[in-house]
Amino acid sequence: MFSTVLSVPQLFGYVAFVLGVSSFLQKNDRHFKLYMAAECVAYVVHFYLLGNPTAVLSSTLSAGRSVLSLYTRSRWVAAAVVTINLVVGGMLVQHWWNWLPPIASCVGSIALFLLHGRKMRMLMLLGTALWIANNIISGSIGGTALECVILVVNLITIWRMGQEQALQPEPSKAST
Repeated sequence: MFSTVLSVPQLFGYVAFVLGVSSFLQKNDRHFKLYMAAECVAYVVHFYLLGNPTAVLSSTLSAGRSVLSLYTRSRWVAAAVVTINLVVGGMLVQHWWNWLPPIASCVGSIALFLLHGRKMRMLMLLGTALWIANNIISGSIGGTALECVILVVNLITIWRMGQEQALQPEPSKAST
């Protein structure tokens, strides 16, 4: 099922791997989103070469939404990105598993536009699980490895952010 380990499609998967892991190591939301956008661009080429059109679409939209989410937290923009994912993704679906990337992209869009910090990363875990399934089915070596590592790295980053939050003093409450 997996194409040649050092084939051109797999090499783009490995680039996505490095960028994706770097993304989830970031505690700064802006850096997180920039690395994620770069990862998505590598994924676009990777899935195009693997012949998975819904993953190409979802990765393209995910790159755009990652950049857009740097500039707006609009619910309307989030809704537009989710709608485009579902409508265009629905046009490309040929098998039930073709829905995995559009749904993962929708989950990621909601997380990036409407949440921040630990909550954003926790919702991204669901998207990660969907991408793991898609990547195994697609035969993506780098993508499968990436999402499995992202799962672990994201959990560690969520834990680290929780530890930092626990160490910060609570804001004093003014007495009235």
